[in-house]
Amino acid sequence: MSRIVMKFGGTSVADLDRIRNVARRVRKEVEAGNQVAVVVSAMAGTTDQLVKWVEDASPLHDAREYDTVVAAGEQITSGLLALTLQNMDIPARSWLGWQVPFKTDDVHGAARISEIDTTAMRERLEEGVVCVMAGFQGIADDNRITTLGRGGSDTSAVALAAALEADRCDIYTDVEGVFTTDPRIVPKARKLEKITYEEMLEMASLGAKVLQTRSVAMAMNHGVRVQVLSSFTDTPGTLVVDEDEIVEKQVVSGIAYANNEARITLVGVDNTPGIAGEVFSPLADGNINVDMIIQNESEDGLKTDITFTVPQGDVEKAIKILENASSLKYERLVSDKNVVKISVIGVGMRSHAGVAATMFQTLADKGINIQVISTSEIKISVLIDSEYTELAVRALHTAYGLDGA
Repeated sequence: MSRIVMKFGGTSVADLDRIRNVARRVRKEVEAGNQVAVVVSAMAGTTDQLVKWVEDASPLHDAREYDTVVAAGEQITSGLLALTLQNMDIPARSWLGWQVPFKTDDVHGAARISEIDTTAMRERLEEGVVCVMAGFQGIADDNRITTLGRGGSDTSAVALAAALEADRCDIYTDVEGVFTTDPRIVPKARKLEKITYEEMLEMASLGAKVLQTRSVAMAMNHGVRVQVLSSFTDTPGTLVVDEDEIVEKQVVSGIAYANNEARITLVGVDNTPGIAGEVFSPLADGNINVDMIIQNESEDGLKTDITFTVPQGDVEKAIKILENASSLKYERLVSDKNVVKISVIGVGMRSHAGVAATMFQTLADKGINIQVISTSEIKISVLIDSEYTELAVRALHTAYGLDGA
């Protein structure tokens, strides 16, 4: 007997027919003799509607009431799935975030889990009851409902799997697994049988939308075996595992792209000690996430240009912060939203030379200019004009031998 956590996203539970399909998948695991806990998202489109109602009711809303409203979507799904399972003669009950409970901090809308008490749920699992958990939800110390941020049901599922000491956490989505890149851009993209936590974390943070970044980090920290697979086919998915489980490591496992970046350049900044702090400290105070950074000195060393990227949605806010920084002196500020970050990812980079050279030469051969470069131990990212996104992804996918048949 295994203990399994199954998580189903919004498209998997979009209507009653799909909820019945989910119930049949759960029944299959129950009939195999497994203990099953299920984590569900809100039905597709429900959370967006709830958020819109909140914003229409009160543009400057109370974050605590926001969480009360938007958490309702998962409550509906959990109850419907429990009813559907009961109708199939499978013992089941729904659980809300406060009933487990999922204890969190009080940062409403983006709460972080501090503790999960699974005592009662474990008892029900031992009795053969399927426990259907509303994802995305938690409860703060003041007994107010909290939510974990968009995509938070993935985090709920992994956290529950860790707390229950589950053998596996299956994340069901509308794709068949993790691919070497976006199959919509590269038809020859291949589904990966296994991928390391670190690679998946990089891919999730760099634009791949298969798993929420926080859920991958939590799985890595707690050693939770995660499988990504489709709700609509019976094909094997992709296992997200520790690096030790992958015998032969690919030099490059995937190509990711993020088209929600914007570039800001401060031209003619005084090249004095502490200037970087003067640029980035006010941005940090304004909760602006800065990613890629490059600094160029003038020939005389008196001036420097500082270029960096921020999320597209924050570019106007970042510009305003910099313009209001009274101690910061520069000649002009230039911004550009028409950029994309392309990343090459693979744990095999640690032991292979020439990965960066291949990337740069491939882009040069296609006439694509690189604006900014950043690297980590298993990743190389470049910033290019957004009009070259598809060309760059396809060319790099081929260059690293990732194309399938």
